[in-house]
Amino acid sequence: MLDDIASLTLQTAIAGLGQRQRVTANNIANSETPGFTASTVDFENALASAVAQGQPTGAAIGVTPTTDPAQVNGNNVSLDKEFVAATKTTLQEQLLTGTLTAKFGWLSTVLKG
Repeated sequence: MLDDIASLTLQTAIAGLGQRQRVTANNIANSETPGFTASTVDFENALASAVAQGQPTGAAIGVTPTTDPAQVNGNNVSLDKEFVAATKTTLQEQLLTGTLTAKFGWLSTVLKG
């Protein structure tokens, strides 16, 4: 892989989005589990700080329980919110992987001469 800050930032962001997708899938899978508390993933602020310090791979990916109100069964998963998060995350992943792929394509073109 490339070791420049842009590539490392893209790779770290893709990892954060992957974690968000797994947590979202887990929330959806447990939407009917009594007492289940949904979680969220936050990495954008940590990534911005890490990039500002020149260390994008040092960004922490935080998984935290949500504080949304619980339903009658004690579960606080909102399927509407989870499906929006899943769709948004998928689109972000596509954008970032496309950017990284294009970067490798440019590098390949340069190396081929």
